[in-house]
Amino acid sequence: MKLLKSISLIAIVASTLFAQSGTRLVGFDAKSLGRGGTSIGVFDSPELMMSNPAGLSFVNQSMLNVDVSAMFPALHFQNKLNNVDGDNNVFPLPSASYVRSCDCSDFTWGVGFFTAGGMGADYKLNHALYGTTKQEYHSKLASMQGGLSAAYKFSEHFSVGASLHMVYSMLEFSMPFSLNPLAMQGVAMPGMTFGQMFAAPNSMGGFGYDEVTAAAKMTDLTAIGFNGKIGLAYKVDNKLSFGLSYTLPTSLTYTGGKATMDMTAQLNDAFGKAVMGWMMQNPGKTQQQAQDAIMTQFAQLGIDMSKGVVANYDLDVDLTFPSSIGFGVSYRATDCLLLAADVEYLMWENAFDKMTLKLKNGNNSNINKMMGNAGTFNIEFPMNWENSLMLKIGGEYLATKELTLRLGYAYNSNPVPEATIFPIFPAIVENHIMAGLSYKVSTPLTINAAFEMALNNSLKASNPSLIANEYDGSTSELSTTLIHISCSYAF
Repeated sequence: MKLLKSISLIAIVASTLFAQSGTRLVGFDAKSLGRGGTSIGVFDSPELMMSNPAGLSFVNQSMLNVDVSAMFPALHFQNKLNNVDGDNNVFPLPSASYVRSCDCSDFTWGVGFFTAGGMGADYKLNHALYGTTKQEYHSKLASMQGGLSAAYKFSEHFSVGASLHMVYSMLEFSMPFSLNPLAMQGVAMPGMTFGQMFAAPNSMGGFGYDEVTAAAKMTDLTAIGFNGKIGLAYKVDNKLSFGLSYTLPTSLTYTGGKATMDMTAQLNDAFGKAVMGWMMQNPGKTQQQAQDAIMTQFAQLGIDMSKGVVANYDLDVDLTFPSSIGFGVSYRATDCLLLAADVEYLMWENAFDKMTLKLKNGNNSNINKMMGNAGTFNIEFPMNWENSLMLKIGGEYLATKELTLRLGYAYNSNPVPEATIFPIFPAIVENHIMAGLSYKVSTPLTINAAFEMALNNSLKASNPSLIANEYDGSTSELSTTLIHISCSYAF
């Protein structure tokens, strides 16, 4: 339990991460990030536990690596009611790893933990249902993983490796949450559900809504799972190397969450429409008489207005992180110049197709009545992400015996579709420019540093949006700046 609490604390420190390749970071160490994140076919760092564990066989010495990165995201959102920047935040991303290599054995092992990725945002936005009162829009998806890796060298040229990692993740978000009215299956009157009543046009005695909205807040969700990686490494000679790796999908169930659904603004709006409709049908009556009449009508439907429409739930969430396959190559063109390239295919389509929200033990009888359940139901939140291709290229130049210079570029096709883009899941950056260096302080100690800039990318939501009306035709933008520093100590 102490270990789990320590991991939890680290994850909280690194809580709101911004997606660099979907929800995954481009790289996991300042050394590789300086050359575009290329590491599958370059066998020089404990980071291989995350990219290609087979390459550990060719790390020629035992090594301890500690990496700290700082991320500076910049967000912007625009729709009919808003044209604003997101909060300016700074987020630390820690990692640490150790690899044990020995000339006396063909077996190499390593242990480490890594900030794997995530996403999130914070806004205060206007919403049509809430008038001039700005609403909180917040998300946090943080993922860390760590464990053991091992590689076996079958020959001086070929190695096979695997990683088995425990995954720890946190999830929370707050925002106005909208559903199709027909999700309310409770019976309002014979032959009509509350959903049909809310959706029916005014001319037919309904409220004319095409969505119903609650102020939602979901917190305290944590998940523990396992992830596996396998890899192949082939070193042709001292100049040319190839790597191939596969990462298994990770299915997570976030448990222990708490959810609050507040439908007060939605019900007040419906109540106001009902009062206006009653007064039009009963000219000369006062507003107080209209309100009393509508209160009576709501009571006849089984809604006790004195109990309000704020419900607390226990919450679990199902979410899957994608599998991926990657290929890398490195070529030492001269004694001083190394060139490298990676290509990865991330299978988001089979992972982020939806997020299942499992609400239990709802304690508000009014909402239970309208939903047609006893406070337990599931919501399928659509995501519909698409598979993405990530390309990385880079190189490093040995300027002196102590100083190595690096340069790189990475491109990741945006996996987020127009139909489900919304501002607090802004995982849309595509182009990354990197530069870095290493300085050998002493024989065992090397300092690595890298600068990464994910260029601004914008995505216009479809009209209609699958998430909510407020996102119809809206535009979300994201760019990030990262600084990476690591220390490597060779034994």
